[in-house]
Amino acid sequence: MRALLVVNPAATTTSARTRDVLIHALASEMKLEAVTTEYRGHARDLARRAAESRDVELVVALGGDGTVNEVVNGLLHHGPDPDRLPHLAVVPGGSTNVFARALGLPNDAVEATGALLDALRERRDRTVGLGLAAGTPGTEDEAVPARWFTFCAGFGFDAGVIGRVEQQRERGKRSTHALYIRQAMRQFLDEPHRRNGVITLERPGHDPVHDLSLSIVCNTAPWTYLGNRPVYASPRASFDTALDVLALSRLSTASVARYATQLLTSSPERGPHGKHALSLHDLTDFALHSKVPLPFQMDGDHLGLRSSVTFTGVRRALRVIV
Repeated sequence: MRALLVVNPAATTTSARTRDVLIHALASEMKLEAVTTEYRGHARDLARRAAESRDVELVVALGGDGTVNEVVNGLLHHGPDPDRLPHLAVVPGGSTNVFARALGLPNDAVEATGALLDALRERRDRTVGLGLAAGTPGTEDEAVPARWFTFCAGFGFDAGVIGRVEQQRERGKRSTHALYIRQAMRQFLDEPHRRNGVITLERPGHDPVHDLSLSIVCNTAPWTYLGNRPVYASPRASFDTALDVLALSRLSTASVARYATQLLTSSPERGPHGKHALSLHDLTDFALHSKVPLPFQMDGDHLGLRSSVTFTGVRRALRVIV
């Protein structure tokens, strides 16, 4: 098997020595080309070339969810084709690794490499669905290029939190759960639209839902992890279905405290619920619009401000080694 290993040297939980060990382990089982990324978007470019070459059978992403997202977007540059495109494999090296863990992989890079090699020997894989977000025709964002996401997207509050965390990391702060919690509190205190939502959800065949304050789009469950604790925003979300949405119509102090507690105590059977919570399951096509530009994120990567985003849930988008 000819394989490409895309290595993010800035991966937070793997050292150079660990990466060397992983490369040697993989190279012992396949014809491996290992490339270290050098700039933002490099993983996407490498995966795109691998997909276009037609002779690479496997692309392995060694890094966090951002690296995986870039690799997926490179593989799917010309659209999904699970029977032709190289398989994807993931060795987690980030701080959270939602996609890898949602697939059932160990959160340790060495253990995940062993599981990957076992899966290759036993020819284990699965075809997963993915989400696609694009600019909405007829809006000021219509020219925004489409981009794939693997586990979640957020429009509004949670994207604002991620933007704040990225600013802190640029200043030298470590990515920790405490950092996320602090920035979430600051985002809440500074949130100008928490009482009167500005987001509208539109989907074919249904009346629009207006005045939403928060919207989270999930492609799988859990939504994220706090340490070893999984957090379920949309417990029924799955790689085998289209997209799920959790939206809140109010972000008062009392409602935020209630829904935050529900998130922290969520389970595969029960997520956030109540009169201000909207939960939608298995949506193939829908759009989120805002009266004012809001922060937007995909797979934990802050992408700036948007006023409108169109989402598509694509079943059977990519084959993944598990």
